[in-house]
Amino acid sequence: MSVESALQQRSNNCCELCSSTENLQVHAVATEGKNNPDECILVCAKCLNQIEKKEFLDTNHWQCLTSSMWSEHPAVKVVAWRMLNRCRTESWASDALDMLYMEDDVLAWAKQSGDHEQAANEGFHLDSNGNILHDGDNIALVKSLDVKGSTVNAKLGTVVHNIKLVRNNTEQIEGRIEGQLIVILTKYVRKV
Repeated sequence: MSVESALQQRSNNCCELCSSTENLQVHAVATEGKNNPDECILVCAKCLNQIEKKEFLDTNHWQCLTSSMWSEHPAVKVVAWRMLNRCRTESWASDALDMLYMEDDVLAWAKQSGDHEQAANEGFHLDSNGNILHDGDNIALVKSLDVKGSTVNAKLGTVVHNIKLVRNNTEQIEGRIEGQLIVILTKYVRKV
């Protein structure tokens, strides 16, 4: 039986976090667990996009965790704990975290990613207009920039294709201008 089939059977074809039945996908909670149903969960597109930080966190949506956090499946508990921590400024999430009991090994698994340390909408690369940037996006400069260590001057409006996010700094992206790979501050770009 495939991982997806096992998860569909386990969850009765519903998102294991919010119970939605639309656009369900497998999410590997453990990086090595893509072939193990015990290390994956079945989630809807809305939950997945917010787990993977592809859209802003909708704390109202995550109130569903007050039910799903009691799941008997460790992978569901791990994701519920991580998302409750990201929503911890909300009183309901803080209360739920106080009630949630997890065995030591499951709690260690939940803490492994470090994702729980960030607040709700922290950790996003945002352009000058507040839009979320992703790897592969195209951006335009909103200010002329001198490229350090080079004679290149990137003019206002220059389009940079296929950017890469700097993983450890949400204020920086990488892109090529006139063939040179440079680091650009996100406050000087807008998504196109």
